[in-house]
Amino acid sequence: MGYSQHGIGLFLLLSFLGSMVIFVILFSAVVFAVRPGIRKYKPVDLSVFEKLQPYITARNNRLMELLTFFGKHVFLIPANLVLIFYFLLVRHNGWNSIRAAAISTSSLGLMFVLKFLFHRKRPVLPLLRPARGLSFPSGHAIMSVSFFGFLGSLVNESGCPPIVKMLVIGTLLIFILLIGFSRVYLRVHYASDVIVGFIVGVAWLLVCQSVLDAAKPMLN
Repeated sequence: MGYSQHGIGLFLLLSFLGSMVIFVILFSAVVFAVRPGIRKYKPVDLSVFEKLQPYITARNNRLMELLTFFGKHVFLIPANLVLIFYFLLVRHNGWNSIRAAAISTSSLGLMFVLKFLFHRKRPVLPLLRPARGLSFPSGHAIMSVSFFGFLGSLVNESGCPPIVKMLVIGTLLIFILLIGFSRVYLRVHYASDVIVGFIVGVAWLLVCQSVLDAAKPMLN
């Protein structure tokens, strides 16, 4: 049975919106049940800052700023656009182009919804310079999982030898963790912001992949 492009697009839109609503409701219920005072930092968040204090140096500051750049919108927006148009125009793979666009835009939307909902303020004393916006969950964590995690899934689906897949995916995983760590080191996020951001990013990436897998047969 064939489907029109309009029908497929509508299916994807409604599926992503419905999934996001359900995800936000379930996630919020769990967070508020476990930590009713999530809008305020906890002593453990401050203790992480204290433990990192001996490792603060000018050299480490530069390294952390470099790492955090790869989770910023000034990198991720162009990177996602390059990925989308690479698949569309170079590889002539419209499906992967749709996947990249759907995962990146829905992750961004989810991030804004959750930040608005929880409305937790950032640490008051950043290490170098303040960051704009709200703190919980970490946008860098969510969006780095979205982008680099999707790259990892593409590698996993490729015909590369298993050892190459393991090395590349392992490197991407470490890179994602370092981006999150840089946000805590720079004191623009609490550790709990980043940890929950990673959880949200992974969970939403899996949701996206499930929705897209359900839609793919409609193209045949």
